[in-house]
Amino acid sequence: MDRLGYAAASGMRAAMARQTVVSNNLANANTIGFRGDLSNSRALYIQAKGVGVPGVTSRAMASEEVVSANMAEGAFNHTGNPLDIAMQGDALLTVQADDGQEAYTRRGDLQINDSGLLTNGEGKPVLGEGGPITLPPNDKVAIDHDGTIRIVPAGAPPTTMVVVDRLKLVSPAGSQVVKGLDGLFRVRNGGALPTDPEAKLESETLEGSNVNASLALVEMIEASRSWDNQVKMLASAKEIDTDASKLMAVD
Repeated sequence: MDRLGYAAASGMRAAMARQTVVSNNLANANTIGFRGDLSNSRALYIQAKGVGVPGVTSRAMASEEVVSANMAEGAFNHTGNPLDIAMQGDALLTVQADDGQEAYTRRGDLQINDSGLLTNGEGKPVLGEGGPITLPPNDKVAIDHDGTIRIVPAGAPPTTMVVVDRLKLVSPAGSQVVKGLDGLFRVRNGGALPTDPEAKLESETLEGSNVNASLALVEMIEASRSWDNQVKMLASAKEIDTDASKLMAVD
């Protein structure tokens, strides 16, 4: 009965992994620019091999893992805030991750900290053509569709617009990007994406999460039912094993 027991245990582990993915998606249903995780379940067959004996498939275990992110666009919402941006198409905004390396995101709720450093809502420094962007004291900030940042210097006439920097916008087309545990995208096996001169953004606009909360709830229910079924299977395996032991007992 070990085959049934191990198969049920692996199924429970896969159901737990699926619940973790769905729970994370639900928790970020209102996170700006969030990309939902996609998981996949597959059977892992155990091959029994011996000397002079061809491989024999003995049993299959279940495996559930995150394979990619859903890159579909979320809903765009006009905010009127000059520091809010939403990338069009597949464009990504370049930020500096905690390890100092380049990373990419769709989150565009930009902010200026006390030192003038431009960050996004997660506090990650936003990168321009020359590295992290720092804005001097100003009376007005505007971000163009191509990512160019213009300001009215403090005390200057309202018509005096000065170009400070340009956001580094990139496209993942033709490259393999993966989503990290911090929610940021990176090039698989390291490296950086070049600036995409064709990338555009919507100013004074934010992109919402692309997680469908209703669908995620259905997936959560399915994962919960799968867990319950595996628990019942494990209990059945124990019952069968107990009955078999009784039949083989010698009086």
